[in-house]
Amino acid sequence: MAEVFGRKLLAGKNAVITGGGSGINFAIARRFADHGAKVALIGRTKEKLDAAVDEITKSGGSASGHPADVRDYNALAAALKSARDDHGEIDLVVCGAAGNFPAPALGMSANGFKAVVDIDLLGTFNTCRAAFEHLRRPGASIINISATQAFTPMPMQAHVCAAKAGVDMLTKCLAIEWGPEGVRVNSIAPGAVDDTEGMRRLAPTAEIRNQFTRSIPLQRFATKDEIADLALFLSSDAAKFITGAVVVCDGGQSLAGLGVNMAAAMRPST
Repeated sequence: MAEVFGRKLLAGKNAVITGGGSGINFAIARRFADHGAKVALIGRTKEKLDAAVDEITKSGGSASGHPADVRDYNALAAALKSARDDHGEIDLVVCGAAGNFPAPALGMSANGFKAVVDIDLLGTFNTCRAAFEHLRRPGASIINISATQAFTPMPMQAHVCAAKAGVDMLTKCLAIEWGPEGVRVNSIAPGAVDDTEGMRRLAPTAEIRNQFTRSIPLQRFATKDEIADLALFLSSDAAKFITGAVVVCDGGQSLAGLGVNMAAAMRPST
């Protein structure tokens, strides 16, 4: 829904979204554009960014693409400067670039573990750090996309659990440090989200998908648009006194140890 009570919530705002070429992050970019923000998408693949920008502009939104790898601080800083040059001071940042693959700790190389930590945690720090000088202060908002693995330990996800736990603690530290500058920093922790690359990897069969679904009190996966709506709320003036929060959107899945049941579904049968 592009308007709430006839008003676009992000009119006149400039947003930067990493990982914005696909998945949850593209849904957020589209929702922000629908609500009047100019969005700058950052990602590794120019073709994905071009397609995402084209879809947003065809729908009447304003968007630009800026290829960069969040693990490369200098390239990322250049992309953020380019975004500011195109659109002006940055009001909203979404750190959404992420990596995941299911693997037991003993079946994972040190490089595999490091790759996920570098994309998820280091990439989030790099984005926040490099964006700071371009933020409109006071009033800017940063959202870090975390996951319920940050606080629900799961076999086959040691790398993601470690990285996302770091993202949530980074969120809280930055909220304290940057609050006096008028910058809000929050995390969104989605659970199972339908039609995403992450869930296609974690639930590759109908049987595993059904096990996941049964572990969710609301008995379904989230939609990407539901995560985008939460990001919209946290970026709007309706949330202007919320900072340092980790907002869970998982249909109740992380309650009462349900992560253990979810993990059991992922274990290969012997």
